[in-house]
Amino acid sequence: MILLDFNKNYILDNGFVQLRPLTMDDFKHLLPYSLNEAELWKYSLTPADGEENLRNYMQLAIQARIDKKAYPFIVYDKRFNTYAGCTRFYDFQQEHQAVSLGYTWYGKEFHGTGLNKNCKFLLLQFAFEHMKVQRLEFRADANNKRSIAAMKSIGCKEEGILRSNCLSPEGRRDSIVLSILKHEWFSRVKRELAKKL
Repeated sequence: MILLDFNKNYILDNGFVQLRPLTMDDFKHLLPYSLNEAELWKYSLTPADGEENLRNYMQLAIQARIDKKAYPFIVYDKRFNTYAGCTRFYDFQQEHQAVSLGYTWYGKEFHGTGLNKNCKFLLLQFAFEHMKVQRLEFRADANNKRSIAAMKSIGCKEEGILRSNCLSPEGRRDSIVLSILKHEWFSRVKRELAKKL
């Protein structure tokens, strides 16, 4: 059983970054990225470039939380006192004690700053130590080299490619699957990732 109350507003914070539940009031914080950094959604299944797409992206994410299918967060970089992007848990598999983590994007100025590792540490810790999941899965467009490298850098193990497994704005895509298991988190990933923060 995954221990997550969709009605509760979880706030994850480590002094460098804060993740809190996404709301439509956050539209104003994310709009500059949507208007000025369209390339952030090059590989996204649900693009958020442009005002209309961002509104749709946020509405779908928030509705998924209401439907208990996802739990989206907005990311706040406390070092720079500004909102940096979004991420979420999704594809909850209660009977298998598994969940996916994705829909992650940050403004370009936050790439390579350590923000992602700080976010992932908080999210992994929450998943394995609060939600008590056995498996955390990650997926990305198989051509998205930046995302794949970022996932491997936090300790994910590559499992393989799902060929033509879903629709994308450009047609169909191949998706790479990576994961971290509970025993990996406690035996090495937590320690190794903490050293990188």
